[in-house]
Amino acid sequence: MQAKTFRGTFKIMAEENPTPIVLAIDDTELVHRLLKIYLQGENLELHSATSCEEGFNKIIVLNPDLILLDIIMDDTDGFEFLKKLKQDPRTKNISVILISGLSESVDREKGFDIGAFDFIAKPFNQLELKARVRKALRMKMLEHKNQRDERTGLWNQSYFKQRMIQEISEARRYSRPLSLVVCDIDRFKKLNDKFGHQFGNHVLKKIAQTLSGGRTSDIACRDGGDEFVLILPSTNIQQGYEVVERIRIAIESITWPGKTNLVVTASFGICDIANVGEEATPEAMFKFADSALYKAKQNGRNSVQPSS
Repeated sequence: MQAKTFRGTFKIMAEENPTPIVLAIDDTELVHRLLKIYLQGENLELHSATSCEEGFNKIIVLNPDLILLDIIMDDTDGFEFLKKLKQDPRTKNISVILISGLSESVDREKGFDIGAFDFIAKPFNQLELKARVRKALRMKMLEHKNQRDERTGLWNQSYFKQRMIQEISEARRYSRPLSLVVCDIDRFKKLNDKFGHQFGNHVLKKIAQTLSGGRTSDIACRDGGDEFVLILPSTNIQQGYEVVERIRIAIESITWPGKTNLVVTASFGICDIANVGEEATPEAMFKFADSALYKAKQNGRNSVQPSS
């Protein structure tokens, strides 16, 4: 087996239809009360912030699906705040609807140029507000669905690459550790050949459930075939090894009805951002973890191999 190179494509088993989170950022309490009344009964979870500073802190915690942002704020110009959101890897993909008492076309054009999804003028028309919010959330739901692997329900390769960029940025910004794990199911082709593709699909789903059933902070993705990746935020390689060793044992312990004495195992390679250094990129971290996986395969499989 030759060590693979990064293929250029990149969690948790979330609910199939989680309630969308909407964050309204406006410095007027009346606006928040109106939004609460007008959006009552909609399938969404509404949160509020009365300043851009408070709003940004809540965005990082909540990771909302949609932001309703007032253009004219006491602490920050709304356009400047929107620009900040679109330049930050952690927030650039969140849909933003601008709200303003001004309806000049120049404001709309400026907002769209920066990256706003839509624009709503004050005073709100309730039917228009609902329609625009529903449209934004529907588009986000479709985008979210396109980032899921259909067979296992895990995040797919596209989401993996996007999320790794965000996690690397955050790890650098706050001097936090970050680990990446690459996982292969051992001798998966032989399982398929012996028991059929239907059973092989069952194995993929069970492994996926095990990978995503650990810590809520970890992000499990399917990289294709029988290979998975696991992002471990705020986790160094020693801590990551312990996490992954528990997963390895859990996979080895799975019982397969109708397959007496069958044991399915997996091999893992793990690296952290300190292995890669200042030049850390999703591609570089994947290469380090994948090289460690290659060593785990060489050493007999069913093991966790840290990157050196």
